Amino acid sequence: MPILKIILICTLALIFYQDLKERQVYWFLFPLFAACSAVLFYTSTIPELFYVSVGMNIICISILLLIVFLYSRLKLKTTFYKTIGLGDVLLFVGLVFSFSTISFLVIFVFSLLFALVSHLLVKQYSKFHTVPLAGYISLFYGIAYISYWTGLTPSLYAF
Repeated sequence: MPILKIILICTLALIFYQDLKERQVYWFLFPLFAACSAVLFYTSTIPELFYVSVGMNIICISILLLIVFLYSRLKLKTTFYKTIGLGDVLLFVGLVFSFSTISFLVIFVFSLLFALVSHLLVKQYSKFHTVPLAGYISLFYGIAYISYWTGLTPSLYAF
């Protein structure tokens, strides 16, 4: 398992770095992240909870993406992919395998708040006008995983 944890942290770090610097991330990093986080979650819980949690997380992300789609079409009058990047969508799909539903929702919401605050602090130094959402979320999830593995956070999978 230590090798899997190292691969997961390196994958999240690469997603963060590439999204921040180039706003383009290698596509294979997202399935790699999903596979590593799924194995870690699956081995830390019972199989039934894993499958139910993944199903509920897929529903939550689908609702979120549907709202973004409708908002971009109806309110902004633009296409979906001008509102949110493909890397962000792929990361959202990879995130559904990471935690149980309650933990997932709490960590996901706080990662979005972290992305907002981080972008507001860093945007004046960036040459891009877009938000590296996948990068900021990857950084937050990396911090969450490391804090759990080092004992700073008592549990990420408990709910």
